[in-house]
Amino acid sequence: MRDLAGGFGHLLAGQKWVFRHGRWLGFGLLPGLVTLVLYAGALVGLGYGADGLAAWATPFADDWGSPWLGLFRGFLTGLVFALGLFLAVITFTAVTLLIGQPFYESLSEEVDRSIDGDAPESGLPLARELWISARDSVKVLLRVALFGILLFALGFIPVIGQTVIPVIGFCVSGFFLAEELTAVALQRRRVEFKERLALLRGRRAMALGFGVPLVLLFLVPVVAVFLMPGAVAGATLMARELRGEDAEGAEGAESAGDSAGAEGGTPAGQPATQAPNPYAQPYPQHPAPPQGNPYGQAPAPAPQANPYRQDPPAPHNPYRQ
Repeated sequence: MRDLAGGFGHLLAGQKWVFRHGRWLGFGLLPGLVTLVLYAGALVGLGYGADGLAAWATPFADDWGSPWLGLFRGFLTGLVFALGLFLAVITFTAVTLLIGQPFYESLSEEVDRSIDGDAPESGLPLARELWISARDSVKVLLRVALFGILLFALGFIPVIGQTVIPVIGFCVSGFFLAEELTAVALQRRRVEFKERLALLRGRRAMALGFGVPLVLLFLVPVVAVFLMPGAVAGATLMARELRGEDAEGAEGAESAGDSAGAEGGTPAGQPATQAPNPYAQPYPQHPAPPQGNPYGQAPAPAPQANPYRQDPPAPHNPYRQ
């Protein structure tokens, strides 16, 4: 359940990321709009031609009476259109990613760069990346087609075909949708198709938590266009977790702290001791030197009596006996 919630959390986080970076939202809408126009035309054509296809595929029923002929071919017409819609949902992402490879790769790089300031690059030319993307998309479509044929056949089983089989179909679609979206980030990391499948199988619940809600939302074509940029951003976040890149960064920081403790620093998990402040201690006090004469001269000597001085004689007192 934790991985299931984690996958859905990555989907929400990706949508929040693109809405916070509005420029990238508009940038990522262009490929989806082009694909939407192409698929809308294809589905309209299928809707008009499905009954003729059902009649062409069942010539043995031409002699059936009413209402069995109408019910049978109407049922087949609905199945053909449902199968076409199912394939459209699955292939919509692949075709959109193929058309918008340069757009979504730039968006995915920006998500990586916004987290740790660095974005892995494949180093391959654009033509080579497009070829790898197309080749891997064909591999996904072949697997989806095999599952689709099997589930289509199982859909005729009473009760189970109308309850359990559709749920399994959505789970299969969600898993491969998650693979296609995470391929944008994982191809830049030189992760091959088989290794990508192994990563997703190892975290199957996370892939389903990310892909199944997206499949249900992608049933509305216009919604799919607006959710596609956020889906690529969320798949980039999920690819980082699948590769353990964020965990490696945390372990690297922890090991750096441990090595610092082993070298005589602060042990890991303990608060760092502060170095003594050299300015916290008062400067040493030296005894003040004796105050001397600032002019460098000895004090003047006390005045001496004048040996040459003669006092005048006292006046004569006639009355003194």
